[in-house]
Amino acid sequence: MTGSNGEKHPFLDDLADDAELRGTVLRRPVSGRDNIKRLVEAVGTLYASQTPTFYGAIDQRHFLQYKATLRTGLDLEAVGVIERDETGLVRRVTMTFSPLDAALSLSAGLGGIVGEEFGDDLFYDAAINEITAS
Repeated sequence: MTGSNGEKHPFLDDLADDAELRGTVLRRPVSGRDNIKRLVEAVGTLYASQTPTFYGAIDQRHFLQYKATLRTGLDLEAVGVIERDETGLVRRVTMTFSPLDAALSLSAGLGGIVGEEFGDDLFYDAAINEITAS
């Protein structure tokens, strides 16, 4: 999923078939290249803006940091850890989001877009407002 400006995406272009995505906006991991791409695509629709602030690597771990503003008007900061294997394929991506209100808003927004596709219990739902044990 190379961007419209021709730049390679930090991890989507190199996902392994069985890659895993974990994150503070998900109640459980999401597995599989196509599922991860679909979820990241849905996240993008909830952003009014996104500004990368850091990208670097130490050995096979890559780190991504950015700021975003959600369409709801909330500001969000994200940090991603991208784990690659010896061939360069991405095996795991772990994303953390803050502050809490923005992270919950993002999770609820994702539930509205892809909740039926991935299972409504994957995302925060304010109507239920239940914290489940992992």
